[in-house]
Amino acid sequence: MHPSSETSSSPSPGSELGRALLAYGEARRVAAAEARRELSLNELDARALLFVADNPGARPSHVRDHLGITSAGVTTLIDRLVQRGAVRRDLDDEDRRVNHITAIIDLDSPPWSQLRAFDAAVEEAVSDVDPAEAHRLARLLDRITARAVR
Repeated sequence: MHPSSETSSSPSPGSELGRALLAYGEARRVAAAEARRELSLNELDARALLFVADNPGARPSHVRDHLGITSAGVTTLIDRLVQRGAVRRDLDDEDRRVNHITAIIDLDSPPWSQLRAFDAAVEEAVSDVDPAEAHRLARLLDRITARAVR
């Protein structure tokens, strides 16, 4: 056992921050899983739908690259979303071989708003934080994230 852990009963600030970050990640994961369950979407379909909503007119190759899947996989995925009435395919006016994918659901309205509900609640909570403190915390989280993904 490490000597400092024998004498200190309170967690170090670093371990408290690490615990809080892990708890945030888990809460976000659980909220996303519940939203997908309620909407009967798998994780990949939900990620694709969010990407297309944020990138109207995206080409299937952009969706493929974003998700890291095959061309056949993205075609099947987009077919599922079209059948669900969540997105539409539009032919390019200049190159009829090219499709553009656009979300036709409103992610700000139920039931689809469930996909972003947790993030919206976090944004609302963040709006109550002192801007200077929020800026310092954002820089700290960026540094921690960059180090963790190295």
